[in-house]
Amino acid sequence: MENVTNGEKLESIKSLQSTIRKLENALSQMTQKGANTTLVKKRLKAVCIGLAMLENVWNQCPHHYTQEDLGKSRNVLAGLLPSIENIYMKSKVGSPQRTLLERRIKALKLAVQAIDEHSITK
Repeated sequence: MENVTNGEKLESIKSLQSTIRKLENALSQMTQKGANTTLVKKRLKAVCIGLAMLENVWNQCPHHYTQEDLGKSRNVLAGLLPSIENIYMKSKVGSPQRTLLERRIKALKLAVQAIDEHSITK
């Protein structure tokens, strides 16, 4: 994680914050419609933990998550990557969507790496 520039750190944190807002909006809409929210809740928690871990590594912000929480979140975040990468490959080169997806992929990979590195040190 040493080779991450300040710009990349900022972009990654902003990307995960944006992802959290989108998941919160999806959760709210699905709850109103009475739809099953299990998957969205699981993803929301995983992205929140991923963000907390990046902030822990880069800004020394404390977190309160257990090894079990971290392990589950790591699996959820890693599981999201193939579908996002697939959408990225289909997106138009130079489009805002492609840039957003690029940043989201990088942020998720860094979050998984932060969780992995934290788990190794424990």
